[in-house]
Amino acid sequence: MTDKRVNVLVYSGNGATVESVRHCLWSLRRLLSPNYAVIPISGEALLKEPWTASCALLVMPGGADLGYCRTLNGEGNRKISQYVNNGGAYLGLCAGGYYACKRCEFEEGKKGMEVCGDRELGFYPGICRGLAYPGFVYHSEVGTRAAEIRVNKESLVTAGGAVPEVFRVYYNGGGVFVDAEKYADRGVEVLANFTEKVSVESGENQAAVVYCRVGEGKVVLTSPHPEFAAVNLNTNDDPPGYQKIVSALAADDKQRTDFMRACLAKLGLRVSQENQAVPSLSSLHISSAIPSEVAEVVSRLAGDVTREDDKEYIKGENDTFQLERPDAWSMASVAKALPEAVKNVLPGAASEATTSEPVITETSEEDSAAKSDEGIIDYDKVVKRLVAHESSLPEAKHTPYFNHHAFFANLKHYNSASRNATSAFGKMILYGEVVTSTNTLLEKNPRLLNHLPDGFTATATTQLAGRGRGNNVWVSPPGSLMFSTVIRHSMTLSASAPVVFIQYLAALAIVAGIQSYDRGYGGLPVKLKWPNDIYALDPSKDPMEKAYVKIGGILVNSSYSGGDYTLVAGVGLNVTNAAPTTSLNALAAKAKLPPFTLEKLLASILNQFEILYARFCRQGFSRQLEETYYKSWLHSEQVVTLETEGGARARIRGITRDWGLLVAEELGWEDRPTGKLFQLQSDSNSFDFFKGLVKRKV
Repeated sequence: MTDKRVNVLVYSGNGATVESVRHCLWSLRRLLSPNYAVIPISGEALLKEPWTASCALLVMPGGADLGYCRTLNGEGNRKISQYVNNGGAYLGLCAGGYYACKRCEFEEGKKGMEVCGDRELGFYPGICRGLAYPGFVYHSEVGTRAAEIRVNKESLVTAGGAVPEVFRVYYNGGGVFVDAEKYADRGVEVLANFTEKVSVESGENQAAVVYCRVGEGKVVLTSPHPEFAAVNLNTNDDPPGYQKIVSALAADDKQRTDFMRACLAKLGLRVSQENQAVPSLSSLHISSAIPSEVAEVVSRLAGDVTREDDKEYIKGENDTFQLERPDAWSMASVAKALPEAVKNVLPGAASEATTSEPVITETSEEDSAAKSDEGIIDYDKVVKRLVAHESSLPEAKHTPYFNHHAFFANLKHYNSASRNATSAFGKMILYGEVVTSTNTLLEKNPRLLNHLPDGFTATATTQLAGRGRGNNVWVSPPGSLMFSTVIRHSMTLSASAPVVFIQYLAALAIVAGIQSYDRGYGGLPVKLKWPNDIYALDPSKDPMEKAYVKIGGILVNSSYSGGDYTLVAGVGLNVTNAAPTTSLNALAAKAKLPPFTLEKLLASILNQFEILYARFCRQGFSRQLEETYYKSWLHSEQVVTLETEGGARARIRGITRDWGLLVAEELGWEDRPTGKLFQLQSDSNSFDFFKGLVKRKV
């Protein structure tokens, strides 16, 4: 089994500033999507999670490196050093640059500011000394400047793409890498120098950005902040002259982006040569196979609707929704859509009226600023338009990337073929072309969720803030099938059908939905990685290698109220998009089968999910379900190391049928069973099966 490195992890723990992390995420996602998932990682996760196997790049952002030392000295730095030496990549930005040098000398001799001392990582074998330019004040733009740097193009052109020669970049508190050119024989290259004289002793040159070979790994350390884009800098209430600094940075933004792209390529990453613009949020369309049922939901929502300026809003706990009804709208909407000459003669343009041809605007006024991909956006504050289709399904022109008629027709077909009498899963859906996260929209807004029927499913073409288990985020570009389904599980079933098994049922449903999609698809090599990931045999590799890669993940959130668990089961699955790993359509092409369509596959999975869930409620996790599960999972007879048991070797035997615990049998001399069994919970352990490790979280 193999696992591609698709995660770019940005440290967000003690010492890192919120703004620096946000700038990192914003820039890196635009340069690395869709090949990587760029996500924050806490100090605790760095210490205790098995992050190294799937990490393509570890980023230490700006902040205060003493905070990094307090959290990571010892075990944390040992893991980071081992990761880099074994072929990993590290990007240190400002404080992250100081932190990765053999010695940090910051404001030496200045009372209340001095930070001097050796550092454990020592990727750069010398000193990072600051301030390169005076005036730095913590948590302030005082001391900020548009520092000019000259690029060593010879060191970067081999990475491909355009490389600037001179440009201005955001600087605030960074140092200079002393005598960097003298460490060339130790794998150090100077990527850029400051052009203006620095205020500390720097050696022969004034190295602002350096590259270091460390074992099998690669490191880039930078004093200024090439990840800071001018569009994200707030000029309100800032020091005099700051607006001129931002303007200078804006003028050189293309060069900044090209330089950062070249640095990432130098680190071995696959970089997008065009910025990946983040689309603005679209309208959300709620519809049903029986449209009148949408009207019933809208009626139930009436008590939570507030009216402001002739508009209806549902203010959820996390999001605010503007409720729209295509069959009832104001004459003001007509006037807005008509030519100016007609508006001038239209009587009563502001009065209420009705018509048979509604106008649906795809984005809210609050979201219009996002259309040009400008700046960091707090998507939770953007008002989402919720369009309720109470008499007919959405027209194709309003949802061009999702065919509602095809979805409901396929759902009806699968339900009929399987004699699924309930037919609740997917009977009513919420679709958005671009959403934050289908799980967030449902699970984080109980006021809305409480009015939605069992089996209600939210789906999307693109997610901007997809969520995963623990600290993981599943990459969710167009081409992925993303959906979340609401399940209300009675407390009375807890003894015979515990909720922990819902994630297993969802995984089974995905495999079954794929393999029962149509004739010929039953043999596609799709497997389950315990507890909640979907893997596929990499079609680009020799089948004898058994190279399985992740193509999907599952996240189940639950809450309890009124005698029921309300579960939101979220799924992300690569269907047509080959990045960052592979896709179902790549598997289908290798088997010479027609490609999957998202609407038909969603219908197939929901049908299987409902059948499995109904059986589970009747029988619990029966022998039949257990056998079906084992046919598809990757871990039969796998030998692992249990770190919390003193490195004991054990063989995976399965999961318990009462609470879904992972069972491992201890192995002794010559891997003979000792008879001792270990039972491990999915929510209290870390799993790196591809390295044969199972370790308990603290």
